[in-house]
Amino acid sequence: MNLRSLIAGISLGILAGLWVMPGQAQEPSVDEIIHKANHMALYQGADGKGKVSLVITDKEGRIRNREFNMLRKNQDNVDQDQKYFAYFKAPADVRKMVFMVHKHAALEKDDDRWLYLPSLDLVKRIAAGDKRTSFVGSDFLYEDISGRSPVDDQHELIKTTDKFYVVKNIPKRPESVEFEYYVAYIDKATFIPFKMEFFKKDNRLYRLIEVLKTENISAKKNGKDVVYPTVTSSVARDLENGSSTAMIYSNIKYNVGLSDDLFTERYLRRPPRDVMR
Repeated sequence: MNLRSLIAGISLGILAGLWVMPGQAQEPSVDEIIHKANHMALYQGADGKGKVSLVITDKEGRIRNREFNMLRKNQDNVDQDQKYFAYFKAPADVRKMVFMVHKHAALEKDDDRWLYLPSLDLVKRIAAGDKRTSFVGSDFLYEDISGRSPVDDQHELIKTTDKFYVVKNIPKRPESVEFEYYVAYIDKATFIPFKMEFFKKDNRLYRLIEVLKTENISAKKNGKDVVYPTVTSSVARDLENGSSTAMIYSNIKYNVGLSDDLFTERYLRRPPRDVMR
């Protein structure tokens, strides 16, 4: 190598190093973005509970309401398996109905889902193929409530803006879903997914979920004060039929010490008092 080539090589190396200045953080990989977003959306705290209101508006502007208590417990500390328990309080036609999920993060293992129908005194298992159907008549799906596992999709970072990482997600089992892909807009500051756009063939947008409000929820973790940025209001829109559903959370608490025993079939018919309040 002659002197001119050596100097040119050194110069290129210096210029390349200038792209990342000392103290400047590198952008995370798409896998890191998805991992953090999944944690922020579904796994904050060891467990959690809160009150949920659904406001369902059809294309004619008619409104229906649903109110339920939601409880969630992580089964590990690596953002994998979880358990969910939803106890419905209103209106009268769904009062005392219970929806329970044992969520399995592994791609090869389907979630276990139960629905207790008090009018029939019937416990019904929800088939794996039903998780992409309407949750109690709303524009949210059963899978939206407990979350879609990141291993179900292939992820591609398609754009970065001042505020969002924009990630395209393509299902690994396309026969199991009705969409071709969905695009998630993930907040760069908190890693909370703020918008998800679902597309069918020919890039046709047919469904949309957006966050309307977030709040910082104070809690205790190992005796120390912590804060969890949390979605407290969101909306799902069905662009094909013109309906929409707002979901509003209140009285949110983290790390309350929920027992595993709660998330069993024995409590579907007779939930503990603190679940019903």
